[in-house]
Amino acid sequence: MKNLTSKELRNAWLNFYKERGHEDIGAVSLIGDGSTGVMFNVAGMQPLMPYLLGAKHPSGKTRLCNVQGCVRTIDIDSVGDASHFTFFEMMGNWSLGDYFKKEKTAWTFEFLTKVLGFDKDKICCSVFEGDENAPRDEETATLLKEIGIKEENIFYLNKKDNWWELEGTVGTPCGPDNEWFYPRHDNPCSNKCDITCECGRWVEIGNDVYMQYKKLDGGKYAELENKNVDTGFGLERNLMYVNGLTDGYMIDIFLPVIDFLQKETGINYHEDAEARKSMRIIADHMRTSVMLIGDRNGILPSNVGAGYILRRIMRRAIRHARKLGIDTAKLLDVSKIYIEEVYNEAYPLLVEKEAYILDSIKAEIDKFNKTIETGNKEFDKLVNNLNKKQEFMKRNNPNYQATEEDKTISGKSAFRLYETYGFPIEMTIEMAGELGLKVDEEGYKKAFEEHQEIARQSSEKAKSGLASSGEIETKYHTATHLLNSALKKVVGEGSHQMGSNINSERLRFDFACDHKLSPEEIKQAEDLVNSWIKADIVVTKEEMAKEKAVEIGAEHQFIDRYPDVVSVYTIGDASKEICTGPHVERTGVLGTFKIKKEEASSSGVRRIKAVLE
Repeated sequence: MKNLTSKELRNAWLNFYKERGHEDIGAVSLIGDGSTGVMFNVAGMQPLMPYLLGAKHPSGKTRLCNVQGCVRTIDIDSVGDASHFTFFEMMGNWSLGDYFKKEKTAWTFEFLTKVLGFDKDKICCSVFEGDENAPRDEETATLLKEIGIKEENIFYLNKKDNWWELEGTVGTPCGPDNEWFYPRHDNPCSNKCDITCECGRWVEIGNDVYMQYKKLDGGKYAELENKNVDTGFGLERNLMYVNGLTDGYMIDIFLPVIDFLQKETGINYHEDAEARKSMRIIADHMRTSVMLIGDRNGILPSNVGAGYILRRIMRRAIRHARKLGIDTAKLLDVSKIYIEEVYNEAYPLLVEKEAYILDSIKAEIDKFNKTIETGNKEFDKLVNNLNKKQEFMKRNNPNYQATEEDKTISGKSAFRLYETYGFPIEMTIEMAGELGLKVDEEGYKKAFEEHQEIARQSSEKAKSGLASSGEIETKYHTATHLLNSALKKVVGEGSHQMGSNINSERLRFDFACDHKLSPEEIKQAEDLVNSWIKADIVVTKEEMAKEKAVEIGAEHQFIDRYPDVVSVYTIGDASKEICTGPHVERTGVLGTFKIKKEEASSSGVRRIKAVLE
């Protein structure tokens, strides 16, 4: 294979497809625009979805290519191994009703073998095996054999592995995909070690999706007249392969940072497994932080939405820097490496925003250092108490074996760490795990909910003199969710909830907004809420990991106060929120929504009072 730098690989991809008539459409913002239901762009094809579904691309072209940055944090706990990243780049190309399987299989094979130098005899592919609703993809398999893929290296897999479609939709494009695999090394674990083996030798390096069908009712499909191609190949993963590496953090994107961290700590990356994990986390998380703050729609650390994800990423990097004994101010030097050396050509906006990015990172470092100093001391006390208890038991009982309870930090203690010292529950769990301890997460959730309920009852008792339970309050609570969503559509995505108060006579809702709502805006918000009420939408509840809830775009306030598992209430396409309050089963029972008053609450915050009639 050919040794390439990240800059050379990016250019090689774009030039290859531009030479074949593709328009380089560039990358879009990492921050989701709200149209896809996720916080960040998590796949290279995501911004192209409207055009894959039939809309005409603004360029007027039917052959497109780019290198798109993506952010995915759902598996953040896996970062620290050799292959997981929270920010990554996808090399993509698309055909919108233009060429199809014959051209695509040939081009992918040519790029891998002639441009990157992959050994054609080691390349393996998987294609769709077919089922009762869609045929076996013999067409792709035949084309693969014709271009040089060995027949024994072509595998037929099921829909879970080799089919793409939008779940829960009808009338949308879908179809089989062709995934490309390459071995990490030439030492099979057995004579049955192929791409279906879980030993880790085989890794998917990219895939070509063929949207050739239209989804019908009942799980059936019909052939599309205009067929699309969607290709995605990971830049970091392919860079690792072409340079003969098995560690993703040894590619030229990360290597300058790893070298810097080794010099700062005096620790050899290759000889200390724990330090290596921390170095990887720092390298990955600071790269993602730079990218999110320096994005064209850049965000800052906060307790809301995407800003919460950024804060968690940054604080995790800060903690691991402290763990390695690195002055946390050195994380600014790490950031400079990415801005000035690694991405200065591919992402020139980072250079333009360098001072802003570094100032923002410094502010978060300073803020978190104050939190972590006190929190660490309290955490250490909890650990010492657990250890002392075990030592006492051993002295009094030679046969004593520590139980799960003896090695678990109580939920109340974990909540006190958060409530009193601002210590995030995720950090308590992670630090406990490193010491072989656990945290009673259910106990934490219970303590959190009890605290929320006491605060809610106290607030409503003080402000309204009424109990917070009951059918009317439940209706108002659900209506508040609808109002929040309506304001986002009328005022803009920046209009998030700042507070609310409910009693049996009205709801009061505070929201971020820089202007007094016009009569037209008030009517639009009212009409939207009433349209959702009239539609009699079912309200559903789902328990999920907090990280997943944030990534799928669930609205929330002060996310770091929530436990790891949260309740997400969904009202059709109207609303999706993390919430602990009561809700009606269907919107149709709410009656008619009427805004009675709109006024200023504080600087940059407006207040609405509304009733259900």
